Amino acid sequence: MIRLRRLLKILRVAVRYRIDKLLPQDKLPAAFVLLLRYSPLRLWPTPNMSRGERLRRALEDLGPVFVKFGQVLSTRRDLLPPDVADELAQLQDNVPPFSSEVAKQLIEQQLGASVDELFASFTIEPMASASVAQVHAATLKDGSDVVVKVVRPGIDRVIASDMKLLYTIAGLLQRFLPDGRRLRPLEVVEDYEHTIFDELDLQREAANTSQLRRNFEDSHLLYIPKVYWDYTRHNVMVMERIYAIPVTDLAQLEAQGTNMKLLAERGVEIFFTQLFRDNFFHADMHPGNIFVSREHPDDPQYMGIDCAIIGSLTDFDRYYLARNLLAIFNRDYRMVADLHIECGWVPPQTKAHEFEGAIRSVCEPIFQKPLGEISFGQLLIYLFSTARRFDMQVQPSLVLLQKTLLNIEGLGRELYPQLDLWETAKPFLEAWMKERYSPKNVLSMVEARLPGWLEQLPKVPDRLLDRLNQPIVPQQSSRELESLQTELKGLRRSNSLVLTLLLLLSAIAVFSSAEQATSSEYIGFFGLGVVLTLLLKR
Repeated sequence: MIRLRRLLKILRVAVRYRIDKLLPQDKLPAAFVLLLRYSPLRLWPTPNMSRGERLRRALEDLGPVFVKFGQVLSTRRDLLPPDVADELAQLQDNVPPFSSEVAKQLIEQQLGASVDELFASFTIEPMASASVAQVHAATLKDGSDVVVKVVRPGIDRVIASDMKLLYTIAGLLQRFLPDGRRLRPLEVVEDYEHTIFDELDLQREAANTSQLRRNFEDSHLLYIPKVYWDYTRHNVMVMERIYAIPVTDLAQLEAQGTNMKLLAERGVEIFFTQLFRDNFFHADMHPGNIFVSREHPDDPQYMGIDCAIIGSLTDFDRYYLARNLLAIFNRDYRMVADLHIECGWVPPQTKAHEFEGAIRSVCEPIFQKPLGEISFGQLLIYLFSTARRFDMQVQPSLVLLQKTLLNIEGLGRELYPQLDLWETAKPFLEAWMKERYSPKNVLSMVEARLPGWLEQLPKVPDRLLDRLNQPIVPQQSSRELESLQTELKGLRRSNSLVLTLLLLLSAIAVFSSAEQATSSEYIGFFGLGVVLTLLLKR
């Protein structure tokens, strides 16, 4: 019943603002166009507002889930008309606030004291209001200027209702669309649910903020304000107030002589640093959360807030992502095809030469333009559309990353239209790959994992005996024996690998402790490891 009411509200809002008129008629199915043309909707008057304002007001009326969607759209000026993008940009910090008295009561309830006892001063009118929370200015007793962020009351119930509706829609898509199962809409919705509910926990946001601040401590690229933990709870967070220029205020940035080219390039550098160096990236980098320091405009520094949504990838995904991006940069289409198959993004039976040809046919026309004019976001859209023909699976774990990368490009091009994302990103990726898989780093990774391997090694015989003692059903015996054979081979490989690594690490220890260690000692250690490996593989 709740979902039905919510669905009816969505339909009412869509009709009120005549959202149907914003749909591109030439790209809709003929049956749908016919339905719109002869539906009672055409009798409903169109509000006396611009198309951008109608869309913005509709999203605001529908609440935080839809406001977040509008925030993402506002950064994609390569996909939206300028007038619509300008209007949606107001969603960043112009969402109507809730009662200031209610906010004050929530703060006092969470912190266990009156605002007069907690702060030297407290501004009752909010500084800014967003979809999930609003912010008030205050001063601590020690004179520190801070902002107090408080979650909207009852917002969790609204989001829960919207998420139920999204699950229903996703289930219908998965069941009835030809591509529904491949697109995995239920997994995408589940991933988004975790993301948006994380925004309601300000202690989590405070922890993310502190971590990001440590990652960029003393950095000239990015400044993250300090969190005051004594004043932070589940629904309230107090952090350092920053005095900076909103990144969307181009007039003020240019007036102070900001190096706009460097500023745009540093946005790209910050993103790749967060992803590949730290594996901890701000995944909600819309313009409302980004500011620019007023100091050193010739050497501009970003200032970031609202770290509720943080992304990270597995080492596996980061590795394949970096290699895919480099292959695209180098126009090595066969490598792109092979990597998609190797990492499982397309089925293993995909014919690499056919996939390569399809990728080439999409990319080559784009690469005829100057690199500075190529939209990386648009290229990704074309690539994903091409991969759909080869049954590419949607990767929910990469959804945040893809969205963030598109946001970064949209923002960078807004600051400096000639931004060459490729020139900025390619050297960074090449350096990361070289450093990541240098002998020194590989040995460091082995050293970090070795205690766990050694801990598991004595348990191998028991696991093998348990497996052998399991009853084998006759009709399944062939499959069970094949599985056991594979497992035995894997165990032999694991044991030989551990022994070889032990010998290599022993050699390193000898070298580090003995000044007169010779190359022949290294060869002896390594040779012994190779012999043992060959014996164990037999």
